Amino acid sequence: MKKALILPLSCFILGTTLLGSGLSQPQATQATAKQVLNWTESNELATADISKATDTLSFNVLLNTQEGLYRLDKNGTPQPALATKTELSKDGLTYKFTLRKDAKWQNGDPVTAKDFVYSWQRTVDPKTTSQDAFYLFQVKNAKAINAGKLNPDQLGIKADDDYHLTVTLERPVSYFKKLLAWPLFFPQNQKAVAKYGQAYGTEANKTDNNGPYTLTKWNGSSDSWTLVKNKNYWDQKHVKLNKINELVVKDPQTGLNLYQSHKVDETVLSGEQVPNFKTNKDFVKREASNLLYLNLNQNKVKAFKNQNVRRAFSLAINRKQLVNNVLQDGSQTPKGFTPVGLGKDPQNGHDFAKETEVKTAVTSNLKTARALIKKGLAATHTKSLSLTLVTDDTQNAKRTAEYVQNALEKLPHVKVAIHTLPKVQRLTLQQKGNYQLILTGWQSVFADPVNFLDIWTSDSSYNTSGWHNTKFDQAIADAEGKYANEPVKRWQALQNAEKELLTDQGTIPLYQQTTAQLLQPKVKGIVYNGSGVPYDWKTAYIK
Repeated sequence: MKKALILPLSCFILGTTLLGSGLSQPQATQATAKQVLNWTESNELATADISKATDTLSFNVLLNTQEGLYRLDKNGTPQPALATKTELSKDGLTYKFTLRKDAKWQNGDPVTAKDFVYSWQRTVDPKTTSQDAFYLFQVKNAKAINAGKLNPDQLGIKADDDYHLTVTLERPVSYFKKLLAWPLFFPQNQKAVAKYGQAYGTEANKTDNNGPYTLTKWNGSSDSWTLVKNKNYWDQKHVKLNKINELVVKDPQTGLNLYQSHKVDETVLSGEQVPNFKTNKDFVKREASNLLYLNLNQNKVKAFKNQNVRRAFSLAINRKQLVNNVLQDGSQTPKGFTPVGLGKDPQNGHDFAKETEVKTAVTSNLKTARALIKKGLAATHTKSLSLTLVTDDTQNAKRTAEYVQNALEKLPHVKVAIHTLPKVQRLTLQQKGNYQLILTGWQSVFADPVNFLDIWTSDSSYNTSGWHNTKFDQAIADAEGKYANEPVKRWQALQNAEKELLTDQGTIPLYQQTTAQLLQPKVKGIVYNGSGVPYDWKTAYIK
């Protein structure tokens, strides 16, 4: 989840002011009377708590039920939402926001600057245990607060009054407005959080929404839920859909049957289904900055601390066979850990992933792999490896796991068992670091290579595999610190980080995901963002 270059700014330059939503709007005359969208999901909803969300689906629901200072348009450009005016200081450290006065919570309370202050403080408060708190480390004192060294009220965000907000950063951040369009930076109603306590965000009636839709019919574990048009939403006149019914469908054939019988308006195709529908008028190809990878937990398996073992595991996997013969859905072999499409070289415009490729980390060579595993096992005094591979219970995940299992068992003295779990349970297991091998993915929330690379720093809450590398940590620190205002040097630092991660085989990239989808042509106005939270339904409508 493209960083923009830092441009010279005069002291407190006035930002763009929009009175509307800033997003392209459908024409009312095109809409039908029955504005209901029936959508499928491959996994259950994990949470509706902004501070606790970690997965794409949770953020997708939050994007459509909540509102922040900005929303992204169809080009991925931040457009004002709750902010009507933005001023930025000359040094790039201080933002002053003027908020609209007509925004309300679902319960009728006004949305004020204090709601942003509370939300950000809650997320960085170590008591909240937010896994995404590090994204706010751009804000003054956030890192020290999260480490328990300062009180949350010392965070660099202040409500000057109900409708004026000041944010102070630790350093200039070129992509800060893109972060503000991500639900993690949205406000939260303190009354609602206090009312429901630990149960806040665990079911539909224990939330408070201020976005285009409200969450209903979700009990925390149900396989369906409904988003209903929010009558208290400040821009509700531009929201055409009355409701969005979301249904969990893990079997692609079931999804196809539902689609063909007109019970759903969208479904995701599996690989073997794609050839039959590629020329169909309903076929849609969704490219995304979403990478699937294999993690080796060094904290659980001593042999994984050895670089030769990690490299052997990577070289044993033929990614071309995986995407072409198993997935068959248009997914691509990776260039590295950072996907294609997340940034361009400020000097020559070349793509980051293509320019920084470490081929030995993403290709296969079984002969070399077998030689390396023997060296690695001998060096760690390991006779054999009997491992469990954890994966989601969706069809694509299970097929990928079976392919990886077969590939790894071609190595001498390696046996792999597969353990499938619903995604919500897999995420919990992963967060606790309670696994040996795990198939997982990362979806960017803003388009810049750092949004992939920074999850591998030693202090990242997402780095649960035990891989640590001081050269990598320093490269990320340089990119986000002393080179933050120097695009060329920053780019080089990020390249150094990518190369260090892959040369040391800190993780094993498998493929960059492409989603093959059937979508009824009558569904219009969806804002899709392949480098962020994917589906914004605010302007969607049924033609």
